[in-house]
Amino acid sequence: MIMETRQHARIRITTPETNISDLAKYLPGTAEVAIILGSGLGAFADTLSDAKGVKTSDVPGYPVSTVAGHAGKIVSGKIGNTKMLAFQGRVHMYEGYSPEQVAVPVRLAHAAGAKTLIVTNASGGVSKRFRAGDLMLIEDHINLQFRNPLRGPVSKDESRWPDMCNCYDSQLKTLAEAVALEQKIELKRGTLAALLGPTYETPAEVKMLATLCADGVCMSTVPEVIAAAALGMRVLGISCVTNAASGLGAEKLSHDDVQQVANDSAKKFTRLITNIIGRIA
Repeated sequence: MIMETRQHARIRITTPETNISDLAKYLPGTAEVAIILGSGLGAFADTLSDAKGVKTSDVPGYPVSTVAGHAGKIVSGKIGNTKMLAFQGRVHMYEGYSPEQVAVPVRLAHAAGAKTLIVTNASGGVSKRFRAGDLMLIEDHINLQFRNPLRGPVSKDESRWPDMCNCYDSQLKTLAEAVALEQKIELKRGTLAALLGPTYETPAEVKMLATLCADGVCMSTVPEVIAAAALGMRVLGISCVTNAASGLGAEKLSHDDVQQVANDSAKKFTRLITNIIGRIA
């Protein structure tokens, strides 16, 4: 009962519209495009011009990341003439947060004026089409976390029953592929499965994911995309494949290795995202 009470208290901190408005007062600026940066990809925020940042730990009621590779900062700035809001480090349900808390950055981005959301993550490669260091354009997702940030009362500006058919915007996917071709960056479409974590998948689970037609697997992203769909935001998803999923490679999986591969891919990731944002407006 104590654990349930604590969890419900956390939900009350972040889900009501009035509290999102209160949190939005701490944002360092407004935005047209927001980006949530996954493990090892946070350096993109350092490329913004006119950058201003705030530590999430300084925002009362904001869920603070406890995971290495997630700096816990919100940075506003520009890419060209496009106003950006970059969330340098996300939170995950496996840290003990609710789906509603995981979706707070999305709701804040929307409150700041963002109409487009870019979600990124580090993922394990389920399909043999992918190898470590590849960038995967998220075509669709499979929610195997079995949780939803829209559960409960309908929040302001959100649809009760959002259509998820085009939750990863088809025009943005086409744009991303065109930019990748121009920049000579290999970008392959794939379906992302999201599991709760924090354990990596077993070999049997990876075989199951392959049977379900998943190409990559992560422990994040899906709650954020669901919230964005409910708010009518356009979403583009890019996943950095950091390793072969469990049972497909000889090496044991480690978070340090995930971060290292993502860091090694940061330059091409930044070049791709920067050029995509320059074309979104």
